[in-house]
Amino acid sequence: MPLSDHEQRLLEQMEQALLAEDPKFATAMRGADLRRRYRRRAVLAGLVFLVGVVMLMTGAVTQVIALGVAGFVVMLGSAFYAVTSWRRVPPTDGTAAAGDVPDISPGSPRRQRRPKGPRNSGSFMERMEQRWRNRRERGYGQ
Repeated sequence: MPLSDHEQRLLEQMEQALLAEDPKFATAMRGADLRRRYRRRAVLAGLVFLVGVVMLMTGAVTQVIALGVAGFVVMLGSAFYAVTSWRRVPPTDGTAAAGDVPDISPGSPRRQRRPKGPRNSGSFMERMEQRWRNRRERGYGQ
């Protein structure tokens, strides 16, 4: 349940008073910004990805297969780490409270998967058949 405007102002005043009274305690209680932490992890993973590219290319040029494979594994691991870190960045629009991590568990609505099987297979097949008929009528392929 969201706070009313009056409650919001009171909370801000209490936070300012606490910050003025004991700044060290206030900053310790505030905690780290999750957006900054996850973005930093994603950037670090990007740099490690570049190291993996260098390892892969060095392995290819020097024909050291183990170095090339290790570079590929480093690239793959860092890409996975970057994607998972970037997915956990909370939204900036204020819909989530500071410190909340979005729910991406298998049952959450955000992870709903489309039903397997062809989409609009009838219309696709109809279009393909129509294209085939048009080609035959125009004399293509003869």
